[in-house]
Amino acid sequence: MDARAFHVEPIDYATGLAELRAVRETVFVLEQRVPIEEEWDALDPLCRHVIARDRDGKPIGTGRLTPERKIGRMAVLADWRGQGVGDAMLAALLAEARKQGWPVVSLNAQVSAEAFYARQGFVPYGERFWEAGIEHQAMRRVLHGPTPVENAAGAIAALIAVTAQTRRCLRIYSRELDPGLLDNPLALDALRRFATGTRGGEIQILLQDAATPQRTLAPLLTLAQRLPSVFAFREVREPVDKAYASAFVSNDVSGYYFRTLGHRFDGEADLDGAGRARQLCEEFGRFWERSRPCTEYRALGI
Repeated sequence: MDARAFHVEPIDYATGLAELRAVRETVFVLEQRVPIEEEWDALDPLCRHVIARDRDGKPIGTGRLTPERKIGRMAVLADWRGQGVGDAMLAALLAEARKQGWPVVSLNAQVSAEAFYARQGFVPYGERFWEAGIEHQAMRRVLHGPTPVENAAGAIAALIAVTAQTRRCLRIYSRELDPGLLDNPLALDALRRFATGTRGGEIQILLQDAATPQRTLAPLLTLAQRLPSVFAFREVREPVDKAYASAFVSNDVSGYYFRTLGHRFDGEADLDGAGRARQLCEEFGRFWERSRPCTEYRALGI
């Protein structure tokens, strides 16, 4: 199936109801066993809807933007998943939200789709909850300025987003590979995706303490061992650099995740913060130049 052979467009609820039903009832009612009376609600006629169609005009995906400034009812037919349809629909809905001048957009993600939304810059907040028999997580993205990161779940989402946006070089400044973040399976998968999917890509990791990750057999070192041409590790050695209290991840596009206190997860993330991302990359470069290569990691094959 040609991943490019589809398009996304707005659709009027009243005239397009049959096509919306064709997708939503297939995915939510038949596949996920959501009661049909819970699938259709009073908000539907008030929402802005988008539909994805294949080259023949057949509906393959839907999504909506509610007056409550929430994205919802994102559904893609099984044969089209993994083809970029969901990304395209989400981009269209975010563009519409920006057009309306909305400062923030939120959504309730099925937990199984949390990483998908994280890659698009959405950050979890609050506790998980159950809806229509499916576990969900509230997520949000600030459209103008940084999105607050409150906890480890938000930190993981921010790292996934910044990594997914990276073109060639990702820079990570960490104390000791951040247990709870850089050892999380979703975070490791995001780094692996970049490392294996980006030709000539590089992940530079600057540590304040290189010994602890080696002693505790940090999972990221195992990943880096398999991909030594991508990962580079250094350790700060100047006293002024060792006293640096913050930590951050920044890329070569416009994304960053910054924590004022590097031993905590709370901070801010932005995929549209080109100026701040560039500033952090330049700061990282100064640290990097006066740091030492972690030659002890070479015994691990890194």
